[in-house]
Amino acid sequence: MKFNPCIDKCTSGGSHCQGCGRSFEEIAGTKELVMSIVSFIQSQGYENSEEFINKISKSVLKRLQNPV
Repeated sequence: MKFNPCIDKCTSGGSHCQGCGRSFEEIAGTKELVMSIVSFIQSQGYENSEEFINKISKSVLKRLQNPV
């Protein structure tokens, strides 16, 4: 499956957004992940949140390429 980002043409009927094609379950899960990361950054008081996010991104990609 290929990820399709939001294109700001959201719909609410059926099981999938007609704008991006993602399921509402996937959209909700993505929002939950984002809010969890935002909450963590805020709780840590990071001033360099962009650097943290870039590091997390690299770590995730590395783990996907080399699963433990």
